[in-house]
Amino acid sequence: MTMRAKKSLGQNFLVSRAVAAAMLRAADVAPEDIILEVGPGKGFITEFLLAAGAGKVVAVEKDDRLIDVLREKFAHAIKTGKCEIIHGDIMETDVENIRGGKPYKVVANIPYYITGELIRFLLENKTPPQKMVIMVQKEVAERIVARDGKESILSISVRAYGVPRYIKTVPARYFRPQPSVDSAILSIADISANHFTNTDKDLFFTIVKNGFAHKRKLLRGNLGNIYEKEAIKEIFNICAVKETARAEECGLVDWICITRGIKNHLTREL
Repeated sequence: MTMRAKKSLGQNFLVSRAVAAAMLRAADVAPEDIILEVGPGKGFITEFLLAAGAGKVVAVEKDDRLIDVLREKFAHAIKTGKCEIIHGDIMETDVENIRGGKPYKVVANIPYYITGELIRFLLENKTPPQKMVIMVQKEVAERIVARDGKESILSISVRAYGVPRYIKTVPARYFRPQPSVDSAILSIADISANHFTNTDKDLFFTIVKNGFAHKRKLLRGNLGNIYEKEAIKEIFNICAVKETARAEECGLVDWICITRGIKNHLTREL
């Protein structure tokens, strides 16, 4: 099939069967699984998902040039209810209607320009997936799992909802056209909003954002610009966070504890 990739849609089609197989292993695809695939392109991964015996593959494709191609290629699977091709933008798609009230997983080689937005859309969705196995830029995957030991807004935001794992590096040569950087398979498992059962979600993300506002400054200095300095000192002591700590040195547990401490302090002031 000859079709030029659209740069505007960030299309880099995967052409490695070994990499596709690695994604399926990471997703642990089972016969009862509903799989949401974002940006199936020419259906390379879709074909693997169907061959692996997924219960149903729902592929959402934005490029109108590919819809008829996909529907023709997977006509039999569509007829038997094993596959559904949806023409649309995933960010405007009602996931609840797609999954039909059943749990689902996401397996996709996603357009890199929507990586952060898409991860947030899925993790914060009212019906989030059980698990996500996605292809992202290598640098982004490394940041999410904090490979260098330094946390970021992105890594903390993902950890707040699930457990990220770096599966493997995927060299640029395994795509057509070749991107300018290497990629990586990233898994996010055990997805839930349980951390926010007793923690104010909006306040949590406000605190994290402010905490990372000035990376060279100490965390207590960044938060002390927004909240009462003495209160921050007391909260750090309760949470066992060093006064000399920087935002990148604090893990999810620290941020949750700080959020609860600030929430209690604000409540007392009312």
